[in-house]
Amino acid sequence: MQSASDLNLSEYDILPKDSKDAGYGDNYHPDFSSPEGDMILASKDCRVMFRTHSFILKTTSGFFRSMFSLPKSPPRKAEEVIYLNDDEKVLEYLLRMVSGMPFPPLDSLDTAEQLLHAAEGYEMPGPLHIIRLSITSPPLSEKDPFRMYAICSRYGWEEEGKVYTMRTLAYNIHEGEHRRSLERLSTSALLKLMAVHRTRRETLRQRLDDPPFVSGKPAVCVQCTGLIEYHTWRELKYKIILEMDNRPLGDTIYQGLLEWPEAKACWRASCPTPGCQRLLYDKPETLRVIRECIDNLSLTI
Repeated sequence: MQSASDLNLSEYDILPKDSKDAGYGDNYHPDFSSPEGDMILASKDCRVMFRTHSFILKTTSGFFRSMFSLPKSPPRKAEEVIYLNDDEKVLEYLLRMVSGMPFPPLDSLDTAEQLLHAAEGYEMPGPLHIIRLSITSPPLSEKDPFRMYAICSRYGWEEEGKVYTMRTLAYNIHEGEHRRSLERLSTSALLKLMAVHRTRRETLRQRLDDPPFVSGKPAVCVQCTGLIEYHTWRELKYKIILEMDNRPLGDTIYQGLLEWPEAKACWRASCPTPGCQRLLYDKPETLRVIRECIDNLSLTI
């Protein structure tokens, strides 16, 4: 992020209120109109004016602190206005935050991202911290987890990023609806997220080939020594892995093991030798071990 000293501060010209080029009326925000304020901020296109205190701006914003430290021109009798390029909603939120005033709930990701961008540009750590606390609470926490993960990645919020990494596991990362959110990620952040999704699937796939699960190859029945095939288990494993691709969280697999045709066929499978008919799979124990395998999968990198 650029520091205030590196910014082109001339873009935020300070002009006298009575200047012929001012181009605004006395459209002050009702909560920022006290005559005690010694500084006026104009929102984009001068739609709303905010009268506030320069002391608040200097102590909460590195940008304004640097601006006010620049050499000043001879004093003017008229009030001065700082023209900014942010809309009135963003400025109202920021000024309420730095002034210790209540502000409306953040219920829009667009607004949250605009606030983060502005707070970063004005070097306001207070609003950045407030928004960081807000993103893991409703209503923001209920928004698109891929986009929320992108925000956390952008600002280096690791703990919050882990929360939204886990929430993305309820979705198929390859679905087109998530593409715009994923395009916001850096290459490193995207690879980390994809690794979580893929690792869960591949770890479970490998685990289902290990004991106590059968390998799927032909074997001999322990009861009658007749030849048995485990093709129903191979088909069920394939269904489980497909479901992990679609929803890496794995929570829908539990119900599927009771309802899928592949699962029902597996639990009915028995030794084909006449007079034996031994069931090939212990359904309760198999369900228990599969659940245990899914529960032990890592939720983050």
